[in-house]
Amino acid sequence: MPTPVRGLIRPPRRGRGPRTTPSTSTSTQGKGLLLEEYPNTQSNPYSYVWPYSQAAIAAEDLAGVPGAGRAGSAEADRRLAAYEFYWNAGTTPTGYDSYVRPPNGQGGDKFYDDNEWIGLNLIQRYKRTGDRAALARAKDIFALVVHGWDTDPSHPCAGGVYWTQAPWSQDRNTISNGPGAELGAHLYLLTRDRSYLTWAQRMYKWAQDCMLAPNGLYWDHIDLAGKVEKTQWSYNQGVMLGAGVLLFKATGDAKYLRDAKSVANASLAFYNTPEILAKQGAAFNSIWFKNLLILDSVVPDSRYRKAMQAYADYTWTTQRDPATNLYKFREGSVELLQQSGITQVHALLAWPRSKYHLLA
Repeated sequence: MPTPVRGLIRPPRRGRGPRTTPSTSTSTQGKGLLLEEYPNTQSNPYSYVWPYSQAAIAAEDLAGVPGAGRAGSAEADRRLAAYEFYWNAGTTPTGYDSYVRPPNGQGGDKFYDDNEWIGLNLIQRYKRTGDRAALARAKDIFALVVHGWDTDPSHPCAGGVYWTQAPWSQDRNTISNGPGAELGAHLYLLTRDRSYLTWAQRMYKWAQDCMLAPNGLYWDHIDLAGKVEKTQWSYNQGVMLGAGVLLFKATGDAKYLRDAKSVANASLAFYNTPEILAKQGAAFNSIWFKNLLILDSVVPDSRYRKAMQAYADYTWTTQRDPATNLYKFREGSVELLQQSGITQVHALLAWPRSKYHLLA
C-alpha cells in the first residue's frame, strides 16, 4: 500500500488572523461540511479545506458528466455553499483559511495552493453554469495569490509564490506557482485583463527557472536557504503542463505548448505503470490526469486517456472494497482526500473529449 507522503498528510494548521462570524446561511452546525476521514479518528469534527476542496472538485466533475442532471448539479451546489465556512473576510487580502472558521471551528493559516484549487474549481463552475459570483470569487482568490509573491531579491531563486502564510514555512513550491499560473491564465482568457496574463507568465517562469529538473520534470520546492526538495510528485507535473497549455491559448506562443508536451512525455515515462503511479496517491494523480486532458483538448493524444483508464482499472481491482465501493489506500479509516481524487478520475473518464476545454 502507498505510504503517506508530504502534501497528502499535512502538518497541524494553526489559527491566525482576525476572526469573523460566517453568514447566517452557513453558520448552523456545520451544515454541508464533511469529515476528514471515516471513521473519523481526528480531533477536528470537520475536514481541512484541502481535502474539502478536492471533494468539491469531484462534485463539479460529476456535475459535468453527460446525463448528471439536477442531482449532479445539486451536489456541486452543496459543496460550493459549504466553502463559506472557510472564508475569512477579515484579512487583507481575503481568502480561505485552512480550517473551518468560528463559530464552527478555530480557523487556520491560509495556504496559497488551497486557495488556488478552489479558484480553479470556481472557474470550472463558471464555464459550466455561467455563475458570475463564482468568477468574482476566483478573482478575489487570485489577488491573494499575487499577495503571496516573494518580493525579497536577496532570496535564492528570488520570486515565486510562497506555499503558505504560516510562520513555520517559507517554502516556495511548484504547487503554489503552477496552479496560480493556471488560474491567472484562465482569468485572462475569460476577461482579457492583461494583468492576469502578466502574473501567470511570471509564476510560470519562476517555476521553469527554479524547479525544472534535468529529467524534464519538476521538483517540489525551495526554501530560503536555497535547499531544493527534489521529490517529483505527479501533481506538480500536471499543473505545469496545464499552465503551459493555457498560456499557449492565451498568447499563441508555441513554446508553451512544446513545454507542456515535453512534461507530458517525461511524466508518462516516469510514472510508467499503474503500480508506480499508485504510490503518488489518488489526489495527486487526479490533478495530473485532469491536466493531461486539458492538453488533449488542444493536441489530441490517446496515451493520456489510456494511462488514466489503466490507473482507474488498477485501483478498482486492487484497492476498492467491493462491499462499500470505497477505496482502501491505507490501513484504517478511508480519507476524504483520496476518495475525492479517485472520484475525479472516474468522473472525467465519463466526459467526452469534446468537453475537455471546460476543465480547469
